[in-house]
Amino acid sequence: MSEQHTYRVIVRGTWEGLTDEARARLLAEAADHGMASMRFSEEGSLSYEPVPLKHFSMRYVVVSDAADGEEMAGAIAEDRAETALRGLGYGFRDLRSTVTDLDTMKINRKPASRR
Repeated sequence: MSEQHTYRVIVRGTWEGLTDEARARLLAEAADHGMASMRFSEEGSLSYEPVPLKHFSMRYVVVSDAADGEEMAGAIAEDRAETALRGLGYGFRDLRSTVTDLDTMKINRKPASRR
């Protein structure tokens, strides 16, 4: 069995071709998708600013084979984002992802004298 790594992935994109109904829903739900909603999860969490209603981000936790690397984790998260956004009826474009491998991330601990 291959080694699994856990990745945190931020998928960013731009709204495009939103229907009046989708725009109204996004504006009505904006308070639920602000800074406080930013969490990494397998299902993903959507965040955006209502003014201007232009860009969004989605945060995901992806567990996949370490051999597949960060590129695959980004592709998995982008696929999840596309599926979720299409399911909600939201138009989008220009998805791009930033991936952090939690299993290889260095943690810089402060010396005891600086705490």
